[in-house]
Amino acid sequence: MSAPDNHWEQMLADDRAHIWHPYAQASDPGFITPVVGANGVRLQLADGRELIDGMASWWCAIHGYNHPVMNRAVQQQLETMSHVMFGGLTHPPAIKLAAMLVDLTPEGLNRVFFSDSGSVSVEVAMKMAIQYWQAIGKPGKQKMVALRSGYHGDTLATMSVCDPVTGMHHLFGDVVLKQFFAPAPDCAFDGPCPESDMEEISDILARHHEEIAAVIVEPVVQGAGGMRFYSPDYLRKLRALCDAFDVLLIFDEIATGFGRTGKLFALEHAGVEPDLLCLGKSLTGGYMTLAATIANDRIAEGIDGGEAGAFMHGPTFMGNPLACASAIASIELLLSQPWQRTVARLQTELEQGLAPARDFEQVADVRTLGAIGVIELKEAVNMREVQPMFVEQGIWIRPFGKLVYTMPPFIMNSEDTASVTAGMLEVVARL
Repeated sequence: MSAPDNHWEQMLADDRAHIWHPYAQASDPGFITPVVGANGVRLQLADGRELIDGMASWWCAIHGYNHPVMNRAVQQQLETMSHVMFGGLTHPPAIKLAAMLVDLTPEGLNRVFFSDSGSVSVEVAMKMAIQYWQAIGKPGKQKMVALRSGYHGDTLATMSVCDPVTGMHHLFGDVVLKQFFAPAPDCAFDGPCPESDMEEISDILARHHEEIAAVIVEPVVQGAGGMRFYSPDYLRKLRALCDAFDVLLIFDEIATGFGRTGKLFALEHAGVEPDLLCLGKSLTGGYMTLAATIANDRIAEGIDGGEAGAFMHGPTFMGNPLACASAIASIELLLSQPWQRTVARLQTELEQGLAPARDFEQVADVRTLGAIGVIELKEAVNMREVQPMFVEQGIWIRPFGKLVYTMPPFIMNSEDTASVTAGMLEVVARL
């Protein structure tokens, strides 16, 4: 391993002096790896090495880096207009993207509200649900029901629907809103959902539906709360419960949208339509920050007819033209390719590559779905120790808690996938 030159030594010193990295101490962020470029599935480090990126930059860079189609879309839009406020104005990229999203998502989802990040899209959905009930004369319906082991974002409202015990936000327990929580489904992805999995959430809805605005779930895959996969049948039964008790249903597809599970959207595994759908991350192929909350006409018409006469939210960079152009290019690029076959290949390769970990004493489970591969350990990893070990293997893997996982770019070839899984096995074997 070659050392960074004096220039990078100073840059890293400035980083440690001034930057507060996510989920890290301000004074001592731990192992920080300087990146000077990225191309395809590789990150180029300051010391000359390259890492195969098994994280797709927190799951969003589905086309990899420096893709010519994506680059061209951003450049062309930049020459026309980089930004304009969305209050009272509109522009072609936002109009085209909204139409695309309405066309790709379930038939009843017709109204697209743009925001800047996944967490905000969930906040928007929660606010829409609450304002809807207030608008139609049921102001007491303000609570949410969420699933344990779930994760929906880091902002104040979204923290309230993340797992309150095992999640990363328990420190804020006395500040965040108190919501209702039901057990995470135990039913396996490829099996039916027994009625026993529905008993507690059914009981919550039966007893508290007059104060519940919506149920929010991550369909089929619970992401940062545990990388758990569950039966699509649960979603069908949940939709029926929400209808029976007059409660809205929110699907958070920020992590699963745009092909990650083998379907364009995870809700397609169940054939279920939510009232509100949250999208983000790979919406723009990782090029720009953008998210969307898509509502049905019931929500939109209810809010329009209420006291305010409008939905009370308006991000400054809502509908940013550069971001919308990136999203259009990313979606068109994805749909122009045999992406289902690609994701199926990745699932097979991840399953085969990670399977030997099932024999490791320290491993609790190994599971794969679509372009998601997970090794669940019996004990949580020490990030300061384990992160450099992956870099030594020539791969970029960012575990959390007990989970060592990969969600690679869709463009990753078989050889690179094998390198990622082999590196994961090597590090896990050493823990």
